Amino acid sequence: MGAEISLESPLDGFLLSAYRADAQDARRGGLVLIQEIFGVTQHIRTLADGYAADGYETLAPSLFDRFEDHFEVGYDAASVEKARRFSEATPWDQAASDLDAAVAALAPPVFVVGYCWGGTAAWLAACRCPGVTAVSSFYGRRIPELLAEAPRCPIILHFGRRDASIPTKMAETIGAAYPDIPIHLYDAGHGFVSDRGPDYQPDAARLARLRTLQLFALNGGGRGEI
Repeated sequence: MGAEISLESPLDGFLLSAYRADAQDARRGGLVLIQEIFGVTQHIRTLADGYAADGYETLAPSLFDRFEDHFEVGYDAASVEKARRFSEATPWDQAASDLDAAVAALAPPVFVVGYCWGGTAAWLAACRCPGVTAVSSFYGRRIPELLAEAPRCPIILHFGRRDASIPTKMAETIGAAYPDIPIHLYDAGHGFVSDRGPDYQPDAARLARLRTLQLFALNGGGRGEI
């Protein structure tokens, strides 16, 4: 359904690829969809197509392109290790700049949703990227690294209670720092939205998606927007 475009990072002029899915029917707004550590995979492209079907012109930037062009890996141990290495070597300043390019490529209102590593990057976008209207962050394990930076737009967070990599105490820490931010906990593990992984939990995925779409609708994502 989608197509590939290039985005130029204002940080260093680097050209990164992005998957673009045009809004179906009347446009509700733009959406930057931030990848998991595995890159812009078929799962991410499918999510982008789904949001496009809901009326959101969606861009999924390939944020590890500096390491490997069109980076995309599977879920085996070697791939996970490689993906984790790339994610840890990506500076937050660089990620924020690349996300600025994606936001600027979309007509407002522009929303952001991110998963896994992208869940933390979504928090970053809420804090740093001008033009972002609202953000939905899924299981962002590294958000505590950025707690000193306050979101500048509405944001909601989603975590799984059975996520071995994100203790419930971490969500409590975020909630203590920002008590007005809605934090939703699900009876699920890490990556519960992905039907490619072992922790897929369809009921939790559907509910989190409905909450995400509701957030966008309440913040300017109405049918017929330019």
